[in-house]
Amino acid sequence: MTVFLPPGAINTGPPVLPRPSATVVLVRGTHQWELLLMRRPGGADFAPGAYVFPGGTVHADDSAWPNEIQAAAVRELFEEVGILLARSGRRFARDRECRAIRDRLAQGMQLSAALRDAGLEPAFDRLAMFARWVTPSALSRRYDARFFFARLPAGQTVTPQEGEVVDWMWISPERALADARVTLVYATRAVLESIGSVEPVSKLISRARRLRQVPVVEPRMVQTESGWTIER
Repeated sequence: MTVFLPPGAINTGPPVLPRPSATVVLVRGTHQWELLLMRRPGGADFAPGAYVFPGGTVHADDSAWPNEIQAAAVRELFEEVGILLARSGRRFARDRECRAIRDRLAQGMQLSAALRDAGLEPAFDRLAMFARWVTPSALSRRYDARFFFARLPAGQTVTPQEGEVVDWMWISPERALADARVTLVYATRAVLESIGSVEPVSKLISRARRLRQVPVVEPRMVQTESGWTIER
């Protein structure tokens, strides 16, 4: 697969250490299920103009919880598309609680403090890790990305972050792969190809939870006459 690389994308020195990050494949439905894709603005640092899953790198506040990768997944999902994987006791957060947390963040609070202030705890058990991708060593910007399944909580609606998300859609993996208007980066396309929606999403999530070790995928960049290609 030939890929377009912006100036400076290829690293000419020693390999850059990948930044720990988390990505959430948010799903809704059962048999004919869909997942959420969002499009970043053209000037974004990562995947400008492409449709991707919500996610991002680990921040300092994520260390407030036992697993900073899972914490990053919960935080990025909320910051980018407004979906909050959190509960009070057995009751899951709904749109009203989501708005209250956004108000606290607007006042300068970190998410960990905002959740505790509202009496909420992250629902890390709602995350099911199923893939791990590491950016090729030849690139100057690298990520060690863990991919998680999560179901859309009842009573919550997508509220994208202005300026970071310019479009979003619920779509099946097959439609996302077939629609030429949906620009996908290599890892997103590969993940979509690996999951499909032929079987119920409950089986995909159950299979992910049974994984004892998630294999690490680190593609290689190869320069050819037609440009740079990615190989696994």
